[in-house]
Amino acid sequence: MIELRNISLGFGERRLITSATTRFECGKITALLGRNGTGKSTLLRTIASLQRPLDGEVFVGGDSTATLSSQELSRRLSFVNTERVDVEALSVYEIVSIGRSPYTDWMGRLDNEDEAMVRRSIALAGVEHLTNRYVDTLSDGECQRVMIARALAQDTPAILLDEPTSFLDLPNRYELCRLLRELAHNENKCIIFSTHELDIALSLSDSIALVDTPQLVHLATDEMIHSGNIERLFNSDFVGFDPVTRSIKLK
Repeated sequence: MIELRNISLGFGERRLITSATTRFECGKITALLGRNGTGKSTLLRTIASLQRPLDGEVFVGGDSTATLSSQELSRRLSFVNTERVDVEALSVYEIVSIGRSPYTDWMGRLDNEDEAMVRRSIALAGVEHLTNRYVDTLSDGECQRVMIARALAQDTPAILLDEPTSFLDLPNRYELCRLLRELAHNENKCIIFSTHELDIALSLSDSIALVDTPQLVHLATDEMIHSGNIERLFNSDFVGFDPVTRSIKLK
């Protein structure tokens, strides 16, 4: 669904990623890992066409993002960043409804199909009980789920999330990532999320994309665990992951 062809990223003469080529498929969830400042957010923003690569192309649904209009791209890919939306006097339903903007007229009017998609997205994200709440009254965890509902209402095959577990406590981090995994598998979405939560990434992701400057290493999770890349990059005593206890094994 998302394909990178010889992508290079960086700022000025500093290269963060060089000549990366890989694919991210629908129906799978990928965790994007790497040290701080290595380009995880830059990669997500490049895929979303919020900034240009130094070299190479990004393809979404078989087409280069350079050839897609903003409206067409917004029907193929949605992006959830770390910024909390605290807009007064807007309900959860109204915020999620904004996700339908690629399909509505210039006045943003919702038809029956749009309203049905908004309600379904709210249900999928597990925030039905918050439908009439104002967004500025929500907790961080509730707000993140609402932003995911908005991305679902956008009805795109691919969803990108930049550090969706930031500022959440451990139970909410795991619950949010479990939701993302279910959406990928049950709704056939291509989901890529950046995270620092190594144990959550290894327990819930189908594949791991590891930014090891200047390389991007993308492997199935089991392959990544046994590849030696994780312990080398993070310079730790990591030797594996126990799927039963969902805990990292150390030397």
